[in-house]
Order: sequence, then C-alpha cells, then structure tokens
Amino acid sequence: MRAIVITSPGGSEVLAVQDRPAPEPGLGQVRVRVHTSALNRADLMQREGRYPAPSGVAPDIPGLEYAGEVESVGTGATLWRVGTRVMGIAGGAAHAELLCVHEREAIPIPHGMSYEQAGAIPEAFLTAYDALFNRLHLRAGERVLIHAVASGVGTAALQLARHAGALTLGTSRSAHKLERARELGLVHAIAATDDDWPSRVEAAVGRDAVHAVADLVGGDYLGGNVRVLASRGRLVIVGLTAGRRAALDMGTVLSKRLLIEGTVLRHRPLEEKMTLARDFAERVVPVFESGGLRPIVDRVLPFTEVRAAHDVLASNETFGKVVLRWD
Repeated sequence: MRAIVITSPGGSEVLAVQDRPAPEPGLGQVRVRVHTSALNRADLMQREGRYPAPSGVAPDIPGLEYAGEVESVGTGATLWRVGTRVMGIAGGAAHAELLCVHEREAIPIPHGMSYEQAGAIPEAFLTAYDALFNRLHLRAGERVLIHAVASGVGTAALQLARHAGALTLGTSRSAHKLERARELGLVHAIAATDDDWPSRVEAAVGRDAVHAVADLVGGDYLGGNVRVLASRGRLVIVGLTAGRRAALDMGTVLSKRLLIEGTVLRHRPLEEKMTLARDFAERVVPVFESGGLRPIVDRVLPFTEVRAAHDVLASNETFGKVVLRWD
C-alpha cells in the first residue's frame, strides 16, 4: 500500500509517499480502504517531532481520521460487511491506503455524503461533540464561547452548539473568517486581534455571562476565559496552539466556583473511543443526514500533494478542513 511517511522530523519537505506492507486486521478489527483523510494540527506537530504517536501505532505515518470502505474483517468482527462505507478517528497511520481499526470505532458515513465530505467529519466533530456535551454538558439556552471558531473543530462546535439551542459566541483573528462563521449560525463574532477580546465578549452579552467556553487556543486565553465565565461556568481546553502555560487567577476560580477540564482524544483508552463512536453514530450521524449539520471543507488535495497541504494548514488561512484524497 502507499502511505505518507515522515522521513525525519522537520518541515513539510520531510514528507514522502512510500510503499509499506498492508496491515492485517486483528481480533475484532476491520481493514478499511481509505479514500480520504483530513489534516489536523497534530499531524503538523508529529511531523515536527513534537507529538509522538501512541504506543502500538506506526510512529512515522501520520493521520488521525479516515473515510473509506471496509475491505476485510478480522476474526470475531461482525458489525460491518465488506464494502460498507465507514469513517472514524485513529491513533495515527490514517494517511495510508489501508488502515486497521476496531470495528466498534468505525462510524457509518451519512447517506448521500461523498468521501471528500466524510473525510472532514471524524476528528473535528467527534472532538467538538465530546467537548461540548461530555465535558461542558452544554444545555439549550446557555451562552457558549468557542475560540478559533473558524478552525475544523471550531466550525463543528459552532454547528453542534447551534443545533443544541445554545447562543454562540466565537473568536477569530480574521474578520473574513468571522463573517463566514456567521453564515453557520454564529451569533456574536468576537475579534481576537489583540488581548482585549474579553471586553468585546462583555459588550456583547454582559459581564460574567458566559456559561461555557471551548478553548481551542490555550496560552494566555486562560485569563480571559476565567474573566468572562459566569458563576459555576465551565471551561474545556481542547488545543494549545498559543502555548502550554498561562497565569491563573485562582481566587476568581474559587469565587466563581468554576470547572476547568482538559481533553484529548488521541491517547484515550480504546473502550472510551468505542463508546464515543457508538454514541456519535446514534445521535449525530442522523443530524447530518437530515441536513442539520454539514462538514466544512476548505479544499481537497491529492495525497501526492501532502507537502502543499501541510503548508496551507500551517498558514492559518483555511476555513474548515483540508482533506486529502487517494486517487
């Protein structure tokens, strides 16, 4: 099979398409012929040598999500028939023509959806769904602030929050991206071009008025998050593109009785990933099929242009997902 291989830590020039042995499905696994797979910031970090793959996953083949069809099944696997269209997340190695996953991690592709669209769903929407509803316990009528709202996870969180009946606020450094986010249902667009974004949040909804924050940025956003949260507000930290460290006013955390949680999908136990996948398949896939949600694809490129794909994602000029396709 062909696979995208990180030949050494470095820039996009270290990526190459190489032939690798086809993986064989183990107990309870299916082998998927991958048609598309989107890029994630974790792929860039892994390429740079800053985010190693979990134990048991090929360390030099990136890729955290896939859309394709079941090609073969392993011993004891009974959930999917050969030829079924499926999508899902993986600990890595999804940027290859073949991928083996546990059958209960796989999710049916919504009816009528192309592989290019489906390839943009798993990592973004599973991450957003878990953050909003399993971590933040978001409810209808609440105000939720989503940082980096124009990113893949951000556009997914925006749509899921809107569908749940929450009032949405979102930040971006790009006015153009905020306008596009409005088309997806963003109610309050917050410019994050400087450190005064908390004042803009307060001007939009009042002081101490945000019930939940999904922070895809990290770094110094922590202080602003604590400032705008309401009493008993909840914060989930999903990404750290702005840095791993920040000062924290613990007195405000105590007085507001805030809940702060971090989350990551890649290194979770298999059992947790399977539970999330089955819940998502039951609750969210039907919403795609009814038109209530849609994947946001910035562009589709062939896997042979993976270097260009990495460069465009690193440019921060994308809106939604960059999807790679095996021709």
